[in-house]
Amino acid sequence: MAETENTAAPVEKVRYSDEELQEFKALILEKLETAKQEFAVLQGTVNLSSSNDTEDTSPTFKMEEGAASLSKEEVGRLAARQFKFISSLEAALARIENKTYGICRETGKLIPKERLRIVPHATLSIEAKNDKGK
Repeated sequence: MAETENTAAPVEKVRYSDEELQEFKALILEKLETAKQEFAVLQGTVNLSSSNDTEDTSPTFKMEEGAASLSKEEVGRLAARQFKFISSLEAALARIENKTYGICRETGKLIPKERLRIVPHATLSIEAKNDKGK
C-alpha cells in the first residue's frame, strides 16, 4: 500500500476570529472615545471664539490651548476631519458586528493585524492602497 502524501495547500484565513474581532473592537472603542472628546473640544473652541465670556479662558483639554490660537476656519477644518475620523471608526465597529472587519475591499484578503492596529478603520490593504495611487 502506497502512502498518500498530503499536498493540500494551507487554507488561507478569510476573516478574523471572534476573539480577534473583540480585540480590535476594544482598540476602536478606545480611539473613538478619545476622538469624540477631541471633537467636543474643537466644537467648543469654534463656538467660544464668537463669545467674550469667562469660559474662553477656562482650561479644559490640552488640545484647546493650541486650538485657541488657531483661526475659526482652521478649527472648523480640524473638527470636520475629526468628525470624518469618528464616522470611519463607527463604520469599522459596524464591520466588526457583521464580521467583515479587516477584509480589504479591493482584494478580499485580510488586512494585516499590524496595519489595523495602526489604522483601525482601514478598509484597504497597503497593496491595494498603493495600487490606487498609480
